[in-house]
Amino acid sequence: QVQLVESGGGLVQPGGSLRLSCAASGSIFSVNDMGWYRQGPGKERELVATITAGGSTTYADSVKGRFTISRDYAKNTVYLRMSSLKPEDTAVYYCNAYLRPTYYSGYEDYWGQGTQVTVSS
Repeated sequence: QVQLVESGGGLVQPGGSLRLSCAASGSIFSVNDMGWYRQGPGKERELVATITAGGSTTYADSVKGRFTISRDYAKNTVYLRMSSLKPEDTAVYYCNAYLRPTYYSGYEDYWGQGTQVTVSS
């Protein structure tokens, strides 16, 4: 059983910073891409940032220069450092991992339960 557990969300003022963490645990043979997505009020889920097994990163245009994704390969953990936060960054942030649970299985998408980030004064 694979679990992705996020932490680090909360309430922050505009211009502030937060760091999200997501640890993948359980039966894990290999992890490929990891990433963060978000879903704002009344909006569809959108990609925020991803990081490949080789360390290549991609960002949504709306967060480039403000957010940084990183990864601890030994801990199967992905981080999202968010700076210069804006009210429009308010959303539930979801962690994603594309991984193989066992040697005999293929790669599958796994999701965390989500963590709320609210940017407001």
